[in-house]
Parts: sequence; C-alpha cells; structure tokens
Amino acid sequence: MKIIFYGTREYDHYYFDVLAADPEYGCEIRFLTANLDADTAPLAQGGDAVCAFVNADCSAPVLEKLAQVGIRCLLLRCAGYNNVDLAAAQKCGITVLRVPGYSPEAVAEHAMALAQAANRRICKAYIKVRNNNFALDGLLGYNLYGSSAGIVGTGRIGAAMARICHGFGMTVLAYDKYRNPALHGIVRYVELDELLRTADLISLHCPLTAETYHMINADTIKMMRDNAILVNTSRGGLIDTDALIDALRARKFAGVGLDVYEDEDGQVFEDFSDDVLHNEVVPILMSFPNVVVTSHQAFFTRTALQSIAITTMENARAFARGEKLVNEVKG
Repeated sequence: MKIIFYGTREYDHYYFDVLAADPEYGCEIRFLTANLDADTAPLAQGGDAVCAFVNADCSAPVLEKLAQVGIRCLLLRCAGYNNVDLAAAQKCGITVLRVPGYSPEAVAEHAMALAQAANRRICKAYIKVRNNNFALDGLLGYNLYGSSAGIVGTGRIGAAMARICHGFGMTVLAYDKYRNPALHGIVRYVELDELLRTADLISLHCPLTAETYHMINADTIKMMRDNAILVNTSRGGLIDTDALIDALRARKFAGVGLDVYEDEDGQVFEDFSDDVLHNEVVPILMSFPNVVVTSHQAFFTRTALQSIAITTMENARAFARGEKLVNEVKG
C-alpha cells in the first residue's frame, strides 16, 4: 500500500520512518511538505491512500480530486475530523480513518499548563525577569487548590483534565450529554449553565459540531464569574472570538489560555516570524496581559507522536488487508 503523506514536518519522520520500514505494515510512504488542498491533491497520483493532519483541506472538491487519481483511503493522523466532508468522502468511495485517542494526558497537561500560565502570569513574569525587573506588580494570581473546575466534555481528554484538577485539590464539575463512569467520585455532573456560573476554571474538551459552534458566546460569557479562567485546547470554533475580545476588554476574566482559536488554519504550524500576520486575531489576543496563546501544540509530546504513528499505520494495514476498521469515521 502506497501512502502519500501531506504536510510533513521533521518530527513526523521520527516515528513514521521507522514504522514504514517494518514489513509487517507493508506500506510505502511518500512524504510531501505541501499540505493537502485543491492544488496539491493531484500530487497523490499513484498512491492508494493519503495521510493528512487536522489543518488539511478535506472538503468535497479536494476529495473529488483525490478520488480521480485513485485514492481510496484518507488516513487522519489526528482525532478531529470536522475538516472532512464525510458525505463527499462516502460519495467518492473514500474510507476515512482517524486516531481517536493518541495521548489524552498530553492535551490535558497542556490545558493545565495554560491555566497556570494565565493565572500566575508566567509569560509576563519571564519577560520582566529577562529585563532585570523583579517587581511583582501585575503578577497576582490565586490558588487553584480549593477552587472549582468546570470540565466541558468528559471523553478521554476531558477525563484526564478532570483527574488533574482533582489532584490539584479542586472541586470538579462536569458537563456532557454522556456521563463517563470512570469519573465516578471525581466529578459532579451538572447542567452547562450551572457549570458556567460556578466554576473558577472552565476547560473545553468537546468536538466542534453545529451544536457546539460558538457555545462560548456573549450570553454564556455573561454567566461566568468575572475572575474565571477559560481554557480551550479543543477547537477554535467553540468560542466566539469577537465576544471573547469584548469580554477581555471589559476585564471579564482572570485569565484565558488558548491553544486553538478561530481562523487559525492559514497560519497554524507555519513560521511567520519574518512576515506580517494578516489575521488580526492573535495580535489582539496577545495584547491582553492575562491571555496566553500557544500554537496548537497540546498534542505535541513524544508519547503522543508515537501513538499517532502506530495507530495511523495500523489503520492503513487494516484497510489494505480488508480487516475490521475500528477507527472509521462515517457521515
């Protein structure tokens, strides 16, 4: 089976090169630095499958071009699939496989790191010390111990975050349509409105769907405590950016930590250090002293990369052998 690997970075080779050389998988990988979109889709000519990441364009026009050059399988090396037109994939005869759970602890640990960095003004403190300024003005935070955490979405990642918050000595509230029995004795499930009104730390861990799009908006932000910390390591579209900025200008939050944000696709994983950003979202968000923004890196640990590579290659092997596809995504 020949796989065309889009959006290759140096770190992708760490584990995929080793696995591709294993005859047990029976796969040949052709690595491309270009990301998948309508212009690059024809480069998959001669392949059986393509491997794409969360920032790839998997819309109907792209899938149609992939099908035209003989692609039968889309291997997502990520958990999310909101960037894939599943109806178009089915119509084109393309099977979509994903990595549902590579390392939930990696994302949850990053979420807590964002909460702590925003709360204790770690980034601001670092810059002050670099400038030989050891004054504590503007660095005041509060204890997480004894406060309350609100976990929105209690799948693998949300459950890992709940356990971390519990370990910090926090009272953990949770909201999810489906209760996770593994969290019995750790969280108390409540309605979303109650969680937003009472939690000191609100961490989002749910997929982006039509129902969850802009679930954090002007109205729901008003429900939150003025000194709440808001963290998002899931999908940028969960938060209405304009409403968030308005709230920050009104000094609504004690801190905000974002690993994802709306309209990040054009710049995520790219280096613009010698360029000018045309997207104004990040510069505006970074202008607030209580906001920490990272580059969609919550997943980025050695453990997670290894797990992603293994599951992706196992998905490819199962597809090639006609075996049961446990990680298939259907519309």
